Amino acid sequence: MTTAPDPTLQQLEAWHRALAQALIHVDEACFLEHLASALCVLTPIESMMISLERQGLAPHLLYQQGIPRAYQDEIIHRYFSRGYLLDPFCLAVDKGLAEGFYHLAQIAPDDFFNSEYYKTYYLRSGGAQESYYIVDLGPQSKISLCMFQGLSAGQFSDAQLALQQATQAMVRELLRRFGTTGGLAKVIRDEGFTQTQAHQQIEAAFMGFASGVLTVREREIAHLILRGHSVKSTAQVLGISPETVRMHRKNLYTKLAINSQAELFALFIEWLTRSGAMARA
Repeated sequence: MTTAPDPTLQQLEAWHRALAQALIHVDEACFLEHLASALCVLTPIESMMISLERQGLAPHLLYQQGIPRAYQDEIIHRYFSRGYLLDPFCLAVDKGLAEGFYHLAQIAPDDFFNSEYYKTYYLRSGGAQESYYIVDLGPQSKISLCMFQGLSAGQFSDAQLALQQATQAMVRELLRRFGTTGGLAKVIRDEGFTQTQAHQQIEAAFMGFASGVLTVREREIAHLILRGHSVKSTAQVLGISPETVRMHRKNLYTKLAINSQAELFALFIEWLTRSGAMARA
């Protein structure tokens, strides 16, 4: 990754003014808007989502900006109701991803950018490249701030990613204070959200798919394929040979009467929709 360009004096002044406003309002719901404005001072950011991530539960959107109305149903409703189940970032968080700064290529499985999920939930909704700040609030609770490009067919440059990474200490500390001093509680209260809202475990949702048709091993392989793992990567995760993976993949395709990953993806989404497995209250 290339070294971040030195911000101009004007940028630094604007950055610090915006940070001051974020700090002043850190225990208020409007803090998230001030923080988003500050981040856009140093790096052009087309769209942004800030979410509460809790292990085993669906992520909860706290704030978004820059998502055109035409894409809001695709990105917000479909993603937060079921699409997140295949999102490499959410899966990594659920597995205990450490707080820090990441970009999509660091987290995604080896074949993710060829997966049907990437083509459906990323490219069709205007997302092409993402970067994330992740902050621990507790053992099973985090705040994530996702920044993404793609609506204009652009991407973050290496220099822009480096600049985002360079600011992570300040951004993470501000988000941590927001999450622990009352600001987060005000956002959740304003949205009528309750901590007792029922959601199934992520792995339980996966294992329910085609449970009456596929074996446990075949379902495991189907899920890894859907998440964007190649045959080689799937074999490494499960500790079996690539030939065995191909055999199980052939068998599960035969049992489900499909011929491609695209058809597998469509069946999975149809099952989630039909069963209401991950519908939000």
